[in-house]
Amino acid sequence: MISLPKTAQTVIDTLKKAGFEAYAVGGSVRDTIMGRPTKGWDFTTNAKPEEVLALFPDSFYDNQFGTVGVKIYKSSVVSRQSSDEIEDIYEITTYRSEKGYTDRRHPDTVIWGNTIEEDLARRDFTINAIASDGQKLIDPYDGQKDLHTKIIRSVGDPKDRFAEDALRMMRAVRLAAELGFSIEESTLAGITTNAGLLTNISLERIRDELLRILAAQFASDAILVLKATGLLSHIIPEFDAAFSTPQKSPKRHHIYDVGTHSVMALKFCPSADPIVRLATLLHDIGKPKTFHKDETGLITFYNHEVAGTRMVRTIVERLRLSKKQAELVLTLVRWHQFSVDERQTDAALRRFIRRVGKENLEAMLALRIGDRLGGGALETSWRLELYKKRLVEVQKQPFTVHDLLVDGHDVMSELRVKPGPIIGKILDQLFAEVEKGTLTNKREALLNRIKELKSTNYESTNNN
Repeated sequence: MISLPKTAQTVIDTLKKAGFEAYAVGGSVRDTIMGRPTKGWDFTTNAKPEEVLALFPDSFYDNQFGTVGVKIYKSSVVSRQSSDEIEDIYEITTYRSEKGYTDRRHPDTVIWGNTIEEDLARRDFTINAIASDGQKLIDPYDGQKDLHTKIIRSVGDPKDRFAEDALRMMRAVRLAAELGFSIEESTLAGITTNAGLLTNISLERIRDELLRILAAQFASDAILVLKATGLLSHIIPEFDAAFSTPQKSPKRHHIYDVGTHSVMALKFCPSADPIVRLATLLHDIGKPKTFHKDETGLITFYNHEVAGTRMVRTIVERLRLSKKQAELVLTLVRWHQFSVDERQTDAALRRFIRRVGKENLEAMLALRIGDRLGGGALETSWRLELYKKRLVEVQKQPFTVHDLLVDGHDVMSELRVKPGPIIGKILDQLFAEVEKGTLTNKREALLNRIKELKSTNYESTNNN
């Protein structure tokens, strides 16, 4: 027996009082058994959708799969109070069995079932096929045992489960990455056999699962499983060549091939953002196209970041990332090959920051850390730490004319002129001098400099 949250238990009790069976089922039950935080509870019942709708005000039913959405408010499970906010949506699905999966994702026919066991038989994995009504657990496929031994195992024949819904293959990998589990041997074989069916799944669904995999604790292990099963070749086919591209050569620090290095960089990337992690995984994807080995055995990849950016543009478009997500990945891949040298001039550092964007500096440094550690470098780098301090310091200086502590109104006031080209000319000169370091970005100093420039710029302009 497990203890269900009050809101979840109320849903079950409401259905039971009306004479129906009801159970919590799926991931929330799994997580509760494991002591993990969870939300978005799912329930299954022998009540038909219209009977569920009658019991829960503000519920809705807009699909053919027997699922009713129940709005859970902060103050009440069943009824809405004035100015109450929705806290969650619980899903209640009628017992059912399914037939035919023409699109490899959804059943062609849904048949209402009569028992909880019949409903659990259609679930994907044993650890998700455990039901609870708060008093007893229904576990016909030994899901609790698999939780204990940390195994992802399909319910029934894995080939059948994956043929029904090909996205389950990625979901198996994702669950393993999130929970730190292994995929059971026959289930893993089923994924390998059916990997090609992933082409039937929409790119949006594939993208969503990939990002969830990248956000998981064991994302790097998951990428290797995707590679071993053949799934990766249907998600990022460009990445396959990376594993057959060597990097180890004289005068080079790399100890892995490009693919393995990229996975290791992902492993050590300190960012939890799946988009930054995706960029880290793809940062060297241009290396196979730029591979060159000279007569001494020295391997080079000149301009691989440029070639990689072109490739990544195709990848992010195929995965249909948002514009903001795509721009971040492209920026990180394009400019990841920067020199970490604390002795660089302020101007050089500002150029780097302008290219990357202030808002992307943390992401770029996270990629660099993953890149270094993924190549076998030491865990800490005094040079990188000094470089980061320089980046902080240089950001205290103005980056554009708009960052100056004077503006066009000040120039007009000092020159006693109306708006015109001279205003921009003087502001540009002020900024150039501040950027060069010959003038400080202090208001008094800037105003004094405007007075000095008054005769040389204003009068010469008037003479023209």
